[in-house]
Amino acid sequence: MNTFKRYKWTWILLAICLVAAAYLVANALGLGKDKFPIVREVSAYSMENVDGTTVTSEDTQGSVKLMYFYFTSCPDVCPITTLVLSQIQEELKKEGLFGNEVKFVSISFDPETDTKEKIKEFGDRFFADYSGWYFLRGDQEETRKLMQESFKIPLLGNDSTNFTHGNSIALVDRDNNIRKMYNAADPKEVEIKDVVNDIKILVKE
Repeated sequence: MNTFKRYKWTWILLAICLVAAAYLVANALGLGKDKFPIVREVSAYSMENVDGTTVTSEDTQGSVKLMYFYFTSCPDVCPITTLVLSQIQEELKKEGLFGNEVKFVSISFDPETDTKEKIKEFGDRFFADYSGWYFLRGDQEETRKLMQESFKIPLLGNDSTNFTHGNSIALVDRDNNIRKMYNAADPKEVEIKDVVNDIKILVKE
């Protein structure tokens, strides 16, 4: 009896274990499946950051991102959603991911009203870490075009007292492709641990 026949069931069991282990590793890394298909590419942009520097879409390339459109005079959803982002920021810091592997980009769609000073005050209220969280303002028309065409977020109104807007957070990969849109108006869609897990999957891609 040759060696293979003698240990046939041992080899079969070993092979099954190896296949199972490979599957678990691939699943943990988010490999072997397309959990987050590409929705669309984010159009190029160039805007002023809260510190006065210019930030472009190329500057954030190479990092996974959460992107959010807001205005500082928002009476309801924008502050609440920014608080959620702040909580996600803290969880990512614990993981050692915030600021290098992961960045946040909050863009005002009311830049004529939202001065750098107002934006800084708004960010400070939510303990934003500006080393990895950009608060941007740019040309109003171009900003709204980016918001509505790249992110498909609706916006109605022309002044800061009368805006009706969609409230979504975009998960964007290293190549500036939108991979997932969270409806921030639904608390179940922006569970902190779930969003962090989604980010970690993209980081490992």
